[in-house]
Amino acid sequence: MMGFSMAVFRRFVLTAAALGAASGAASAACRSERFEEAGYIVCSFDLAESDLRFYWRHPDGKAYGTFTALAAQLEGQDERLAFAMNGGMYDEDYAPIGLYVENGQELASANTKSSPPEIKPIPNFYKKPNGIFYLGADGTAGVMTTEAYLAAPPKVRFATQSGPMLLIDGTLHPMFIPGSSDRNPRNGVCAPTPTTVDLVITEGTVNFHDFGRFFRDRLGCRDALFLDGGSASALYAPELGRNDGPGHGGFGPIIAVVTKAPGT
Repeated sequence: MMGFSMAVFRRFVLTAAALGAASGAASAACRSERFEEAGYIVCSFDLAESDLRFYWRHPDGKAYGTFTALAAQLEGQDERLAFAMNGGMYDEDYAPIGLYVENGQELASANTKSSPPEIKPIPNFYKKPNGIFYLGADGTAGVMTTEAYLAAPPKVRFATQSGPMLLIDGTLHPMFIPGSSDRNPRNGVCAPTPTTVDLVITEGTVNFHDFGRFFRDRLGCRDALFLDGGSASALYAPELGRNDGPGHGGFGPIIAVVTKAPGT
């Protein structure tokens, strides 16, 4: 096929098959992938077809903390939680430690601090550059370094800051080490096109270098952001039998896909 690479064709087939499923089964957009020695679950969403949102706090002001709590709240609004993933780093009160925007309202400001030099190793969020994943007011999505985002802020409906960046314009983060023994469960995000989003969680453990390469060399992303790792990595995908509990007592920001409840 002239002008249409096999990687693009493969993405088209997989995404079309997933989005061709019933609209109430958005997590059917998730698929298993293997890259070299590691396994991944990739969940791809077309923003024209999927209602992607970010959540943090219940109307009573407390963090939802679990996917189950968010699902229950949505059910009371005749909606259904079809997919969810932990969506950025947070403190002991489950508050975002960086920028967080929900429904166009900035609930936490951008964090441009550096880690104190006496803290070793450098915490992941502070491995510069870190970055921001956002859903724009114009229906597009993107991942940008924090510096680039703040230099020319897009108009957004949702945004979450985390770190480190996995890819910056197709280049792996400069702190990543090939063959590193720092292997953990991890999850992250990219927007391979302005209107599609890939959310990825590992099946098992990987190091940052291999995780970044998966986004670049398998998914074809140019910019990608690490969301979290270890026991904080979690997935809600009913069709996969997944409703992971939080590893630190609760989640902060949650990235979700919402559908109308059956019969509404």
